Amino acid sequence: MKFFGLLVICLFLLSACAPATQQPVVGYVDLSTRQALPTPADAETTPLRVAVAAVISPQGTIESYQLLLDYLSDKLGRPVELVQRRTYLEINNLVENGEVDLAFVCTSAYVAGHDKFGMELLAAPQVDSETVYYSLLIVPTNSPARNMEDLRGKIFAFTDPISLSGRMYPTWVVQGLGSSPERFFASTFFTYSHDEAIHAVANGLVDGAAVDSLVYNFALGREPSLAQKVRIIHRSPAFGIPPIVVSPSLRPQIKAELQALLLAMADDPQGQAALQAIGIETFITLDDSAYNDVRTLLSDINQTR
Repeated sequence: MKFFGLLVICLFLLSACAPATQQPVVGYVDLSTRQALPTPADAETTPLRVAVAAVISPQGTIESYQLLLDYLSDKLGRPVELVQRRTYLEINNLVENGEVDLAFVCTSAYVAGHDKFGMELLAAPQVDSETVYYSLLIVPTNSPARNMEDLRGKIFAFTDPISLSGRMYPTWVVQGLGSSPERFFASTFFTYSHDEAIHAVANGLVDGAAVDSLVYNFALGREPSLAQKVRIIHRSPAFGIPPIVVSPSLRPQIKAELQALLLAMADDPQGQAALQAIGIETFITLDDSAYNDVRTLLSDINQTR
């Protein structure tokens, strides 16, 4: 029995000492060295989609907003894609459907989007220490017109069908004269941007137009000769400034990141240059109540029709 036990032990020791089956070496990992994994060649970073309403012409928008788009791209570490459409309503549809992440919209477009699908205020520009703007009624310098009544039977340029300064306010003024744009003017048409409306007046293509005061001042700053060709005959009351908005479906963390980035731009030299390119001092937060006067005006227009 003892002999059998010794035999088992010997066999066990012999098997343990036998050479192991050779396994192919497929690689070597040095755990003391850490490196980032390479990005797959076909991987793509989803771009931030930024829509800018056609307040100024498409080419003018690209030239003015490029520094801002570059700034956002650098700070976020992702590409930024500019999205443009001809009308304000088309931009609203993009926001509603989640097809853009951030949008610069007209004041009345914000009111319409907020009331329809909950479009959210993210930030608002501050210009000359204010967060308001005006509708300016302009005519050629040599025009005898002194007020809207003097433009009865004339050719008038609107900017966009739902523009507050470029259509809604002048419509409200005409209604106050007991008429409607269709009856009051000889003819009207849409320029689909405020700078184009300014040039239409300056070149004598129309007898008058109503434009955004921010665009007007910006245009005259870039093209001083316009000051010799157009004249302001009426200025509206102050309205809440056109804001920067997001869709209510945008993820909260992305929304917070974008807002923080915009609000801090004025403290960054690169951000300051981008703001200067679009004529803005800084971005601030603004409450929805700043647009209640606009809602009242739009309601008055609808009741008068």
